[in-house]
Amino acid sequence: MFFILKIFQKILILLILQLFCIQQNSFAQDTLLVIKPVKHKFVAEPIRAAMLSVAFPGFGQIYNKKYWKVPLVYAGFGGLIYSAGQNSKNYNMFMKAYRDFTDVLPETNSYVSLISADPTTYDPVLHPGTYSASVASTYKDRMLRFIDYHRKYRDLSYIGLGVWYLITVLDANVDASLFNYDIGKNLDVAIVPVPMPLPGGFTGAGLNVSMKITF
Repeated sequence: MFFILKIFQKILILLILQLFCIQQNSFAQDTLLVIKPVKHKFVAEPIRAAMLSVAFPGFGQIYNKKYWKVPLVYAGFGGLIYSAGQNSKNYNMFMKAYRDFTDVLPETNSYVSLISADPTTYDPVLHPGTYSASVASTYKDRMLRFIDYHRKYRDLSYIGLGVWYLITVLDANVDASLFNYDIGKNLDVAIVPVPMPLPGGFTGAGLNVSMKITF
């Protein structure tokens, strides 16, 4: 009987040791599962951002993850294109009206729809007996002013398109350059009061601004 108890005691000890080893192995496996893969940090390249913006406006801003700037980019282009189109249309309209007004062909009278006055007061071709030379000269000068006005703003709109295009490229390049710019605690700006000499030998309080860089 004593021999059987000794055998049973040894078997119990072995079972306890096996359970302990299983628990240690399970704990080691659990700790390995906690390890997460390292995520690579996005680093914007200024040259690539600029080239994307050159190839297609707005792509540089998308590359820099500045998505809110994309509508502004296209709003600028849309406004300038609309301005160029409208001024070009009006320029051509007034130019044609001026040519029709200064020729001697009765069939070319596109200016009639632009001038609200009675044609008998200003048109020397259609109404040579009733027109006034001073009134005709006034409308002729007015059409020339409209021609100059719309030609000026048409050209400015085209120039603005080129400038806005360069601005979008420059914005993408600068954004990429400053994308990973880090302002840490090593750079500090302090404003402290300092004594300042005043006329008469007196001393007053002033402000001193200093910049400190810690290496």
